Amino acid sequence: MGRILAIDYGNKRVGLAATDALQLIANPLETIHAKDIFTYLKAYVQREPVDAFVVGMPRNLTGEATDATPHVVGFVRKLQKEFPDLPVHTVDERFTSRMAQQAMLAGGLKKKDRQDKGTVDRVSATIILQSYLESRSI
Repeated sequence: MGRILAIDYGNKRVGLAATDALQLIANPLETIHAKDIFTYLKAYVQREPVDAFVVGMPRNLTGEATDATPHVVGFVRKLQKEFPDLPVHTVDERFTSRMAQQAMLAGGLKKKDRQDKGTVDRVSATIILQSYLESRSI
């Protein structure tokens, strides 16, 4: 069984998370620059078996597209083109940054660490992945 890789895509930074080999637990990986995402993903897929990608899709409070949505849709298209054999699932990412901040606060991270946007992106990707895993078990 391969891992599921979650992507919190942004124009500048991309937060990444992956499941364990049994696809039970979501773990943060790292935050990388958006321009390096496909190089990173190709290397990761060569190193680790991957069964699917999960990408956070930005929506506003009413569920409509945001200014960032077209960028993520374009990224998803390119992801599907680069990895045609792997399914790409999208997950509503409303509130993930806020949830990430709350999770880091509850986890006792120092204020300086909570303000690091790279950390927020990694934790957001983990929340997106955990949300996807929970939706599969319902």
